[in-house]
Amino acid sequence: MIDQVLDTPLTRLAGVRHPVVQTGMGWVAGPRLVSAVAEAGGLGILASATMTLEQLAAAVEEVRSRTEAPFGVNLRADAADAGDRVDLLIKSGVKVASFALAPRRELIDRLKEAGVVVIPSVGARRHAEKVAAWGADAVLVQGGEGGGHTGPVATTLLLPQIVDAVGIPVIAAGGFFDGRGLAAALAYGAAGVAMGTRFLLTSDSSVPEEVKRFYLGMSETVVTRQVDGMPHRVLRTPLVDGLERSGRLSGLARAVRNAARFRRISGMTWPAVIRDGLAMRHGRELTWSQVLMAANTPMLLRAAMVEGRPDLGVMASGQVVAVIEDLPSCEELIDAVVTRAAGILRGLNTHLTA
Repeated sequence: MIDQVLDTPLTRLAGVRHPVVQTGMGWVAGPRLVSAVAEAGGLGILASATMTLEQLAAAVEEVRSRTEAPFGVNLRADAADAGDRVDLLIKSGVKVASFALAPRRELIDRLKEAGVVVIPSVGARRHAEKVAAWGADAVLVQGGEGGGHTGPVATTLLLPQIVDAVGIPVIAAGGFFDGRGLAAALAYGAAGVAMGTRFLLTSDSSVPEEVKRFYLGMSETVVTRQVDGMPHRVLRTPLVDGLERSGRLSGLARAVRNAARFRRISGMTWPAVIRDGLAMRHGRELTWSQVLMAANTPMLLRAAMVEGRPDLGVMASGQVVAVIEDLPSCEELIDAVVTRAAGILRGLNTHLTA
């Protein structure tokens, strides 16, 4: 474990040693990965969207049993039981609440009153300005290079816009995998970087080894709407190509089957599924067909990330997959990223003052 310290608004806000965040990836960011990141000095984020409330409570306790370091939990702001999950975080003393979508103002207020750090993820300047005005402590900004749900604007264009627009710490995501990226993000004015694909491809990740090897052999991603109706960056595979070619009716039929499977696995009732669908539609101008297609996401991801079937599953991935060649531990990865970034920044300072 390195002694090198890069003190930033993020490290002070979250109480971590290094300005490196592991994103809350469904089926991937479980207690094993999150605790390994926390022990290495980064901010690990537990993914809760694919967990029941009871499973989330157990996962939080497991992380607590593995580390005393701060960590966070990622919540779906539009989930029907979002309020109950916020209560759980508060009662459990979780340090950070992150959100994949902008949380309601009252959720931010409740979390902040309890001393929980609130970090929503955003993909546009106006969204960052909105949550900053509502009291968010920081924002995570993902550019189009990132995996999973993503937007069209590159990180190098989106990041400076948001740094200039808000007066809170900004965490850069999308296209980061090493110390050069961290140094560049800090130079842009960010308080740190967040990485998803890079942490998925570590020895501490619980993703099956055959799936990790599949990722290491891939170099191309694609943004598709055929998974859940929204832009989703995934590995380009024969399955994804097939989804792209499939007709609307076959896609909806598949979504109905997957909705039923997810309901059984998650323990959700059909009324709860419908409530989540209503919440998902609210303010996002989604058709009911798109809401139904969203059932594809957890099940198609689960096939690869849990069941170890890259041939049957969809694999979210950032474009950085093309330059990742190894599976370090989280400690080795974070040490390497921070050491290289610190060396670059020292070298730049020496060059400029010489």
